[in-house]
Amino acid sequence: MPGLPAGLQPPEAPRALPAPVRRPAPEPSLRFDLVSDPRHSLGTGAPRMDRRRFDKMRRGRLEPEDRLDLHGMTLERAHPALTRFVLGAYARELRLVLVITGKGRSDESAIAPHRHGILRHSVPHWLAMPPLVGSVLDVVPAHQRHGGGGAYYVYLRRRR
Repeated sequence: MPGLPAGLQPPEAPRALPAPVRRPAPEPSLRFDLVSDPRHSLGTGAPRMDRRRFDKMRRGRLEPEDRLDLHGMTLERAHPALTRFVLGAYARELRLVLVITGKGRSDESAIAPHRHGILRHSVPHWLAMPPLVGSVLDVVPAHQRHGGGGAYYVYLRRRR
């Protein structure tokens, strides 16, 4: 209003906000994984076992002496089962065992990013922690004929 002092003027009308930027929704085929695939780091460094046996194992030419199938187990059941299996195989002086984790079930209806194949991600970490680390010499992703992306070869140390 023109005749009022500056401090008593009515407030200005709010300015219009800019229109929000619309980003395209992510495609349903995209998957977000919270932790990188442990298979990428396994078997890439120098093997801790005999190179010739390591190459045969990676190519699926060595037959595992025993196997453990963790399909359908929860983390709470799988961890003790893996510990018992590896320590038992070590006590029986086995050298090469196969641990089958499965590739994991994907939940397409999930809203937030989540990890696919929780056992597949957890098993290499469990094998690198006590009490198993003293028994395990090497962990390598299995060849396709022994389970491929859903299994690991576990090469055990010799008993002293």
